[in-house]
Amino acid sequence: MSDPGIAEKLVAVLQRPDGDTALRPVHSIGISATGSFEPSPIARHYCVADHFSAEKTDVIARFSNGSGCAAVHDGWSDVRGMAVRFHLGDGTDTDLIAMTLPEFFAPTPETFLDFAEAAKPRMYEAESPWRKICNYLQLILPKRDPYPGETISPDDGAIEFADQNAYSQLGIMQAAQIGAPTSYVRAAYHAVHTFVVTGEDNTRRWVRFSWQPIAGVLRTDPNNAPVDDYLRAELKDRLAKEPARFSLMMMIGEVGDDFNNSSRPWPPHRKRIMMGTLTLDTVPEDQIADCEKLSFNPGLLTNGIEASDDPVLRVRIDSYRISSEWRGGSLCPFSES
Repeated sequence: MSDPGIAEKLVAVLQRPDGDTALRPVHSIGISATGSFEPSPIARHYCVADHFSAEKTDVIARFSNGSGCAAVHDGWSDVRGMAVRFHLGDGTDTDLIAMTLPEFFAPTPETFLDFAEAAKPRMYEAESPWRKICNYLQLILPKRDPYPGETISPDDGAIEFADQNAYSQLGIMQAAQIGAPTSYVRAAYHAVHTFVVTGEDNTRRWVRFSWQPIAGVLRTDPNNAPVDDYLRAELKDRLAKEPARFSLMMMIGEVGDDFNNSSRPWPPHRKRIMMGTLTLDTVPEDQIADCEKLSFNPGLLTNGIEASDDPVLRVRIDSYRISSEWRGGSLCPFSES
């Protein structure tokens, strides 16, 4: 386990001034959907976990906006999240937590806390047209204009942090330009951290997971994007007509890849295994019990899947548990009570 002191500090620092302590400090606004997961014919050869060998596994997934703001601004540029819980055949559960960024912002709990402190939202200061022109001439990406009604900037502190810390630059620059999806099910989601899976022949592999939407990735037009609550309504309307599907892809690491640093991407030509298909077809009516009170955790694993030694994964496991306790979520699987 990680230092619980750092985990508690992270949960406190990530709470935004325009957030709500009754909600998650990040990924505050969300919606859940239920369905099933069917493994591919070869999945069990690579991982002996129950959901890769069972014919079908029931699931619940929570989609979310990355911001800790308690108000809904679906059309604003923001990282989105997808947390999936697999209800295994033996009555236990396992979770897979993913987001629309393929890399994390920091390599260690200490640098993660430094980033969270530096990236605290601050009052928006828009750039003048002359400053934007000057930035372009220096090959510097200018700041975007604030959205209508946007008074707090989520980017300024993070970008300043990236200027001083090279390890954070890829993730922060991608987050600043990520845009908004047309639908929660028209985005790709990455589990970011490395896990260790054990196959039928007892071979252990270091892997990274991602969800790829069968419908394809589609973002809104940044010049004509809706700014209010459309993603939850869109998901309800979509699933009322037809199911939405994702492919679960597993990238296999090789010698030389950094297994314990989620801020460093692996080469794109690494072998990928299609592990199965997620089908979502229903939005639960009780979104409090079946979404907001749920306590997902990236450390809720099962036989055949282990956490790597990534220290940020370890501190996130503790942070999710602490956040659940603070906001009064449903019983956390790591609770001692």
